[in-house]
Amino acid sequence: MKEKSFYKRIIHIALPIMVQNGITNFVNMLDNIMVGQVGTNPMSGVAIVNNLLFVWNLCIFGGLSGIGIFTAQFAGRKNNNGIRHTFRLMVLTGVILTALGLGVFLLFGRQLISLYLHGSETANINETLLHGHRYLMIMLAGLLPFAAAQIYSTVLRETGETRIPMRASLIAVLVNLIGNYVLIYGKFGFPAMGVAGAAAATVISRCTELLFLAFVTHSDPERYPFIKDVYSSMSVPGTLAAECIRKASPLLLNETLWAAGQAVLSQTYSSRGLEVVAATNISATIGNVFNVSFIAMGSAIGIILGQELGAGHLDTVKKDANRLAVFAVLICAAAGAGLYSTSSLFPRMYNTSEEIRNIAAGLIRVSALCMPLYAYENASYFTVRSGGKTVITFLFDSCFSWLVVIPVAYVLTHMTAMDIVYVFLCVQLCSILKCLIGFILVQKGIWIHDLTGVLQQ
Repeated sequence: MKEKSFYKRIIHIALPIMVQNGITNFVNMLDNIMVGQVGTNPMSGVAIVNNLLFVWNLCIFGGLSGIGIFTAQFAGRKNNNGIRHTFRLMVLTGVILTALGLGVFLLFGRQLISLYLHGSETANINETLLHGHRYLMIMLAGLLPFAAAQIYSTVLRETGETRIPMRASLIAVLVNLIGNYVLIYGKFGFPAMGVAGAAAATVISRCTELLFLAFVTHSDPERYPFIKDVYSSMSVPGTLAAECIRKASPLLLNETLWAAGQAVLSQTYSSRGLEVVAATNISATIGNVFNVSFIAMGSAIGIILGQELGAGHLDTVKKDANRLAVFAVLICAAAGAGLYSTSSLFPRMYNTSEEIRNIAAGLIRVSALCMPLYAYENASYFTVRSGGKTVITFLFDSCFSWLVVIPVAYVLTHMTAMDIVYVFLCVQLCSILKCLIGFILVQKGIWIHDLTGVLQQ
């Protein structure tokens, strides 16, 4: 901990991301509580749809992040033309993925929601499906604004500008919070729209975020020179496009399969009944607020190591990777302690049964205790990814989920009578094996690779 400038740089990059994600998730938590006040079935319907949309969100994240690897390294080399080309590739990727997402959800939305609905209470199942489908149809209007906002945010972050995305997010969550209060409950003369109001407020907030990011970026081309003439043409050098596709495709596939794995995992837990669906939603909502610690550190690790690789600092980057991982674990241990302290209090904010509250409290405690594990596996993932080793990250991340985590969860939920909290604990402890694999990958140094030379080839 001697080199203060190194840790100041981490904080300079990670803190705005942490604040941005923290406020976003905090407002999402308030949204969830607001919907939860309407009733358990509306809350469960919204939770199921958000699980499905999470898969698409990570498709966007994966597609943009794969290209963002090159953006970070071009930023380290101060190559604005290279950044401009990667921006265009992100736009094309966003358009394609949005079209695919709209097609899937419009054609199969109702069937996908039904996969999470189990039990004999037909009336509750039908009501949950109705609320979930209504919420989904409105949320689809926000897919394109969300993708476009992520493009601007990704490019700005990879070039080291994390404050503008943070401010955009702050504005968006404020709009979302006000919109939820007005539209869910019908304030100031508006009709009470329930879950439809929550969806409408989210769409409005995403449009607001996009407008702010685009305005700030395009209005200051001296500060963001890569934005000059960025839309004058969508052409990209063939060698760069091919290399980006080669590196980004495994990452896109990884994020898609990992997110799909999380959706399958939630569906596996849901086989224990609607009470578990509600409890996992409550646990995940508060968990997301504290998870920003390792999410922000992961993003910072990817940016810092990517820029160092692009700048040619290949001899010191492994040492920095290890310091970053330790720093992430320490921060997340503190976050885990904070999460644990909420375990008995947070579930009581929901208008639901005592059984659901008790299950949620147990799940929160497990997540809190496992936070340091999440931190290290996430740091390992972003370290390996920073050097463009996306095939390895694919094997490390999504393959691990499908080959280890999901089978363990399925066996325990369907073939044993183990309490759902202990099932969740066993599944989370699979992260110990993943951390060991991550440690070996990082120490071997196979990820240390400079990608910026592709534009000169």
